[in-house]
Amino acid sequence: MDIQNYTTEHHKGQHLLAEERHEIEVRLKDGWSIYRIAKHLNRPYDTIKNEIARGTVYLYNGKVARYKAKAGEQQYKENRRNSRRQYKRLEVSTFIKYVEEMFAEGWSLDVCVGKALRSGSFCREQIVCTKTLYNYVDNGLLSIKNIDLPEKLKRNTKEKKVRKNKRILGDSIELRPESVELREEFGHWEVDTVLGSKYEDEPCTVTMTERKTRNSIWIKVDDHTADAVQKAIQGVMDHFGTMAAAVFKSVTGDNGSEFSRLQELTQQGIKVYFTHPYSSWEKGTNECHNKLLRRFIPKSISMTGYSAEDIVYMADWANTLPRKILGYRTPISSPRKARGSWSFGSRTGHCGRRSVIGSRIWRRRSAA
Repeated sequence: MDIQNYTTEHHKGQHLLAEERHEIEVRLKDGWSIYRIAKHLNRPYDTIKNEIARGTVYLYNGKVARYKAKAGEQQYKENRRNSRRQYKRLEVSTFIKYVEEMFAEGWSLDVCVGKALRSGSFCREQIVCTKTLYNYVDNGLLSIKNIDLPEKLKRNTKEKKVRKNKRILGDSIELRPESVELREEFGHWEVDTVLGSKYEDEPCTVTMTERKTRNSIWIKVDDHTADAVQKAIQGVMDHFGTMAAAVFKSVTGDNGSEFSRLQELTQQGIKVYFTHPYSSWEKGTNECHNKLLRRFIPKSISMTGYSAEDIVYMADWANTLPRKILGYRTPISSPRKARGSWSFGSRTGHCGRRSVIGSRIWRRRSAA
């Protein structure tokens, strides 16, 4: 054959080739039927029939109908040019403006889509899906850039390995009941600390996250020592008094020295578990919420310039952030059956106005 890379073999669903169209034209002149041509080319009958209809031209003032391979090829290319789905960017400009405004308030692109539908602000025809929004970012069709997305450039796909504990502070996470892993009941918490700059006697924030409702409690402490951290955690327990064991059925931490006194909670009827070394994903709920705190206080930025009230406002903002995993509800508005009769902000109370103030702090600190 003249074209060395051409093969008459084809895969199911493959479009007709130019060579096959010429074959159709020649066989029709020879008087072959459509069925015989389809059998010869190993193509479905309807494929050949539709191709002949597309490529038929009328000669001699419309008196003679004849199939032309060149006309069929030209019509095929024209159809392919028009088969691509058109951008809806201009049609959904109102929704795009809404996305850009809410993204500036700390919402993710997916939350913008889900919350817009759940609240009834937009109907399905007036928006685009989450994947399309990310495509718009990649193609430069939004004012949002990839570098502005808090997670996209941080994804780590390395294989996870479980290491053995050298420091035994208490029961391993391997002993934690399966119901905790399945998030079937309220009251199972994960705890961690978030540092600013890594200097001695640098203040830090103790973060506690409830696994089922994603409610968070963030507390600023004076330093990263076990005594300071345990004092902050015990302060939360004291707030609930005799009901602490009902609200905090279990607490899961890591093997850092700052949690060396965490086992003391077992004296109050609270079960305590520890993750494996270098296995942050074993308390991934808390780790994800730490990233929300990092939106306000990036790594290497000292927490000295932030008051305890500032940390409270940041936590309240996180507790009023809609989540896809909660059906685009907020942790603070999770159904009562999920959280019992308990209501949480950073001070286990109302947090409507604080979320607005927290956003202002975020913008003010970023500008500084």
